[in-house]
Amino acid sequence: MSIDVKVRTVLRPSTSDLWFLAYLPLAISDGIATPLIPLLALQHFGASAFAVTIIIAASAMSQVPFTILWGNLSDRVAHRKYFLVGSFLATGVSIVLIALATNLLTYFWLNVVEGLASAASAPIGTMLLLETRHKRWWPTDIGLFGLISGLGTTIGLAIGFVWLFVVGYNQPAIAAMTALLIVSGILALVSAGIAWAWIEEPASRVDRRSVSDLVHLHRGVVERIRQFRLRVVGLIDLTRSKAERLPGREYLFLAALGLMSVGFDIFYGPFPVFLWRDARFTDAGVFIVYLGSAAASTALFFHSGKAVERHSPKSIFLDSLGGRVLLMLLFLWGPIYVLFGLGSPALLGWITLLNALMGVTWAFISTASTIFLVRLVGRSARGRALGFYNAFAGAGSLLGTLLGGWLFATYGVYLAYSTAAVVVLAGATLLVPIPYHMFQLPHPAARHRRLARSSRATTRARSREPSDRGR
Repeated sequence: MSIDVKVRTVLRPSTSDLWFLAYLPLAISDGIATPLIPLLALQHFGASAFAVTIIIAASAMSQVPFTILWGNLSDRVAHRKYFLVGSFLATGVSIVLIALATNLLTYFWLNVVEGLASAASAPIGTMLLLETRHKRWWPTDIGLFGLISGLGTTIGLAIGFVWLFVVGYNQPAIAAMTALLIVSGILALVSAGIAWAWIEEPASRVDRRSVSDLVHLHRGVVERIRQFRLRVVGLIDLTRSKAERLPGREYLFLAALGLMSVGFDIFYGPFPVFLWRDARFTDAGVFIVYLGSAAASTALFFHSGKAVERHSPKSIFLDSLGGRVLLMLLFLWGPIYVLFGLGSPALLGWITLLNALMGVTWAFISTASTIFLVRLVGRSARGRALGFYNAFAGAGSLLGTLLGGWLFATYGVYLAYSTAAVVVLAGATLLVPIPYHMFQLPHPAARHRRLARSSRATTRARSREPSDRGR
């Protein structure tokens, strides 16, 4: 009996695959909380720029060991569903408690707890998907998860803007933001309810070492530190796979990636502080700026993959990095700030446009960098290389966040953002020695034409051969 792999089948009978939607309220919650948590720390507790970045970085750092722990525990315990429901539930409760915190120290530790709670959602959710869907459809379904994440984040940022600019416009700012953060926590609890109602335990298990090539597909479409848990999924593979030595050019790529990640987060670590304190935007204005990047990244999530398939990943990677360096420098203070005026709608539109273009570059960078590495290494070393990819990117993000907060608080935005641009440029420079020709793959149409010509030539050659009966 033959199986038609084109038919979307699952590995087990399933009453519903609606559990995919459990991630939508969680993504909306994340979109609300991403800019709101640093804003509350700034305005409610009077935290410094460096303190805000420490809060963000500590939350992300706490996710690293627990992402590995929760994933490994779920492999040993025959109930992935309960881990995922528990993660959503604990995340929602933690966010509500963060909103109700009465001092900065409690606020800090509750953010750490939220990082621990949310760490299970990426590896366990990914494995649950792989164990309930046909292997042929893994890339498509994981891409759908990425789309859900991007749409949810965009919706969450839009809700935050409407809430602060319309619903809570006449309310005290702290009260409006506290209520909004409670709504964010409730949305995570809604995700827990959907997961409990619709997730079925898989009948079979998939070894995570056998799906390492797909780790890079489960990536956030929006560049922000709270999505750090999605960037360290590959650490699981590092803890489980054999040590394989990578060639020198792969380590050169990883060094470049680490440098670029440091530069990216030197910029984005103190970014909410820059928007609120230096650019003098309102809370709703900060959400608008974040919304620009989220919408741009989400819109180009799949288009970036098609562009990389048609062109060289290296050229797209370097072009996007060059554009990002120029954009970082445009954020620096200059005559345009004087022309538009601090806190003005014109300046808000300008900064939102710049951040949307940063989102465009991120859509292409995140896709091209992964394919760059995948084509650089052999299949046997691909899993470990992708694990290193996520580890280097995660470590660079943490270091960049802390360094960015310190530079911003000590020396101001000029030095912080200039350093970010220089570090990204240094990382891009390390990519130049890697051979370019190995990535110049022919366009699909050209391949089809060559195959057609080859087929016609073979047919003509065979037609000229004498038949067996005439010999």
